[in-house]
Amino acid sequence: MSRARKPEWLKMRPPSGERFTEIKETLRDNDLHTVCEEANCPNLGECWSGRDGPGTATFMLMGDRCSRGCNFCDVQTGGMEPLDPDEPENVAESVAKIGLDYVVLTSVDRDDLPDQGASHFARTIRAIKEQDPSILVEVLVPDFQGEPELVRKIIEAEPDVIAHNVETVERLQWPVRDRRASYEQSLSVLDQVNRESDIYTKTSLMLGVGEYDHEVYQTMSDLREVGVDVVTFGQYLQPSRSHLEVFEYVHPDVFDTWQRVAEEELDFLYCASGPMVRSSYRAGELFVDAVLRDGQSVAEARERARSAD
Repeated sequence: MSRARKPEWLKMRPPSGERFTEIKETLRDNDLHTVCEEANCPNLGECWSGRDGPGTATFMLMGDRCSRGCNFCDVQTGGMEPLDPDEPENVAESVAKIGLDYVVLTSVDRDDLPDQGASHFARTIRAIKEQDPSILVEVLVPDFQGEPELVRKIIEAEPDVIAHNVETVERLQWPVRDRRASYEQSLSVLDQVNRESDIYTKTSLMLGVGEYDHEVYQTMSDLREVGVDVVTFGQYLQPSRSHLEVFEYVHPDVFDTWQRVAEEELDFLYCASGPMVRSSYRAGELFVDAVLRDGQSVAEARERARSAD
């Protein structure tokens, strides 16, 4: 089914424009990677432009090769290199130069490192906040093999949003994800953040990998049970023929339904849901809008995150 012609709603425009070029040149000058490029995100141009709100770029820390081999992901596996000690400061300087209001930091998995890269993540968060405390920072972190002390390093660096993706429903964790990942382990990371801080939490699921509706609903319920604030849904697209095949192209109406269920029935702060949505899709714009709708100013949202104990 994955080789069938994609439906009309999955067509996308190539990124372009002055803002896109400016960000791309800044990243290359500082030898930085973004998951927007590495994972071939279909929304790269839209998010970078920020034409309707804060511009958002997702920086991928710790190299462009991953220690895990998830069957959905286009990032290369193996051959990891030593960390660049200058990367945290280079990211912070690039963010200031580009003038981003909202930054997403993510990374490859680095199971090969003693602390799996948690300290490097924390240094980057602090470097950005030192450059400009008004910048909102979202981090999309690995599961750190479920080790609480490593998750705590991220919490103590005081980002504004901590995201970790469960990716799919419990039954499909394998073959979708690497065998070192698990549904319970991912929930434990999100649960710890909510138990130990007031930082907003977020996760994302892919649809079209063979999930049933009742499994999606159960996943959403499990996420709310551990206090997750934000959920996003997007269509899985096969990066190459060696990756997991698409089971189904899910109609946009279904994505709309899940958004209504998330926001109106299960009371998520907000839900971004659509065939082309990815975890960091318009993250800054949607977060700021949701926080204001929730009765807080952006300043209060920053203070809420910083006041985590």
